[in-house]
Amino acid sequence: MPYSEYGTRPVKCPHCGSDNVERRIGRVRIGRSDDARMTEMADPAQLENIDRDPRTLGRMMRQMSGELDQDMGSEFNEVVSRLEKGESPEAIERAMPDLGSGEGSDSLAD
Repeated sequence: MPYSEYGTRPVKCPHCGSDNVERRIGRVRIGRSDDARMTEMADPAQLENIDRDPRTLGRMMRQMSGELDQDMGSEFNEVVSRLEKGESPEAIERAMPDLGSGEGSDSLAD
């Protein structure tokens, strides 16, 4: 039921028919322009340790993928998870030699 219809008609559980139900609000998103999102991600405070701390790089990559709101694939998720655990980009590239072998990809350690 859309929010605009909430409270305008009785609601019953589709499984048992009970009228003892509560509204469960799904994920809330705040609309922002692409420029506003990119400006927030480019905040110098967030980028301060990105070249020295793999965890910071991993958090930034996770945030960027969330802003894009699309699945980046299992390889991306594995790299981000490893960065968030503190593994260096160089170690990840050694462990995953085929990393980014697709078209237009860049090295993690650059």
